[in-house]
Amino acid sequence: MKFLALGDSYTIGESVPPTERWPVQLAALLRERGIPLEDPEIIAKTGWTTDELAAAIQRAAPQPPYALVSLLIGVNNQYRSWSQDTYRREFAALLQQAIDFAGGDPTHVIVLSIPDWGVTPFGAREPRERTPEMISAEIAAFNIINQEETARFGARYVNITPISQGAADDLTLLASDQLHPSGKMYALWAEAALPDAVNILTEP
Repeated sequence: MKFLALGDSYTIGESVPPTERWPVQLAALLRERGIPLEDPEIIAKTGWTTDELAAAIQRAAPQPPYALVSLLIGVNNQYRSWSQDTYRREFAALLQQAIDFAGGDPTHVIVLSIPDWGVTPFGAREPRERTPEMISAEIAAFNIINQEETARFGARYVNITPISQGAADDLTLLASDQLHPSGKMYALWAEAALPDAVNILTEP
């Protein structure tokens, strides 16, 4: 069975080895449970916004159907202070694409919430006039949007934001750049997504 993972730095695993990316770790967990899932096909790059991911998907021309599709996008829209209305519109279009890649079945799509980079040392050093608390509040607003759209389309939602906030007290959850997750945090994301993924791939 095929797995397509769509996103940005959090999906491609900036600053960690490929084996520690969360989609790769999720696929390994599923195979340990006897589910014959291929290594994930990943369309993601550090820095991508919703429109850049959409353009990259068009270039990559994925070949559906996929048994499982994941979508995690929006942090760079927030970082660049882009419009939340634009995010809603472009996220909804990406989610519809993800559903199409999953054979038109929204229950085979998992959306992950945007992690809270405001709690990281990098967030504390943000040079613009945004405090860590402001960053966290903006992330929360973007997550309200992606959660609402996920519910509207009938896809599955995994809230990994509280996991990301654990980096405020545990720096081992961060990579060496003090911004992106470490393999340890990605493992926690994979475990959070695992129940939904098992249900998706084992239901009749």
